[in-house]
Order: sequence, then C-alpha cells, then structure tokens
Amino acid sequence: MSGHSKWSTIKRKKAAADQKRGKIFTKLIKEITVAARQGGGDIDGNPRLRLAVDNAKSANMPMDNIERAIKKATGEVEGASYLELTYEGYGPGGVAVLVECVTDNKNRTVAEVRHAFTKHGGSLGETGSVAWMFNRKGVITLPAQGKTEDEMMELVLEAGAEDLQAEDDFFEITAAIEDFENVRKTIVDASLEVENASLQWIAKNTVEVSGDTSEKLIKMIDMLEDSDDVQNVYTNADFQDVE
Repeated sequence: MSGHSKWSTIKRKKAAADQKRGKIFTKLIKEITVAARQGGGDIDGNPRLRLAVDNAKSANMPMDNIERAIKKATGEVEGASYLELTYEGYGPGGVAVLVECVTDNKNRTVAEVRHAFTKHGGSLGETGSVAWMFNRKGVITLPAQGKTEDEMMELVLEAGAEDLQAEDDFFEITAAIEDFENVRKTIVDASLEVENASLQWIAKNTVEVSGDTSEKLIKMIDMLEDSDDVQNVYTNADFQDVE
C-alpha cells in the first residue's frame, strides 16, 4: 500500500517522549473532558469518549484520573471549561501546518501559537487557508507484534482500511471515518494491542523538505507541542533527511 513515512516515525517518537515526561496525560485528560462534555459521560454511548478512554488506558493512565476527568466534564465535580480551537498557517519552506488546541484561555493560546510560527520563519494564516489541503481520517498505530505486512494488510483491508504504512517495528493504518471503528474493532478482536487510535488530519499531497528547512520545521513543531494548550500538530511536509 503506502511506503515509508518519515513523519509517521517522527510523530511516534514524539508521542513516546511525551509519555515518558508524563506530558501525554495532560493532553489525554483534556480530550476526555471535551468528549464527555460534548457527548455525555456514558462511554458506551459516546464513541469519542470511548476512544479517548481507550487511548488513556494504552498510555497507562490510572482509572482514577480518567473517572475524575469525566466527572469534571459532566459537572459532578468542579473543573475548567475548555474550548476547542484549530489554527492554520505556513511553516518554513511554505509547508502547511494545522494546530489543534484545547484551552481555557484563548488569548494565551493564540499568542503562544503565533510566537512559535514567527520564531521559526512561519506565519499564522486565516481560517481555511490550509485546511483544504488535508482530509479527516481515522489513524491507528500499533506495534508489529510479530505480524508481517502482508498479514496485517489482509486483516485491515477486509475491515475497510484505505492505507497501511509498515515501519521496522510498527504499523500505521488509515481509514475513512465511517470505517474507522470497524477497522479498530477488527484489530482489537484479533488480540492485537493498539498503541493509539484517533481522528487526524492527513495531507492530500506532501511537500519535500530537507536541510535547514526540515530542521526549522521540527523546531517549530516541538515548540508548538511544548504548549499545554496544543493537542496535535499536522503538516504536509515530507521529511527527506530525518531518521
């Protein structure tokens, strides 16, 4: 299906680093809170919440933390009120960048996002300036767990997957939103461990970056992700010289 993706590898390494620092818990709690506030605290009746809780469990978050976040969202205990925001712009080399945020202070968040863009040679754009370059897809990441690329491809294609990227020790599977849950369930039913399953923005086409441009873009993304308000960063960059 699809070939090697440096960005997939980079994202996975970043997620692993965040988990070691405990930073991933902040993002997961915010996602659980927003999901529960929007769709209610019943995991069985709220697909977004069920997904958020599954990802939290995969990251070894204690159940007490998960339950507390749900209770704050549903008003059982006092908690912050979060707003979901998406910022769009151009990074070094003119690549498109989407930044998803969850915040209790919009002014602080936009200031931090704008600073990260301008500091590294990018620019924040208007709503809709780059979103058209991306499609919303379901993305599932899991360790190889002894499966060959052909075995995994056969499993997920039958479930409705659109794409599979095979790396040295993991797979990244992409599916249309309407097929996402069926693909995820098929993987779980096959007794395979899912590392992360989420809706993401996937670039329709990529732009090759290398050298100084690649380095500046990575630094910009790192700075954005260091903000507690930033949940996810997406780009259409195809990194040529990053391992």
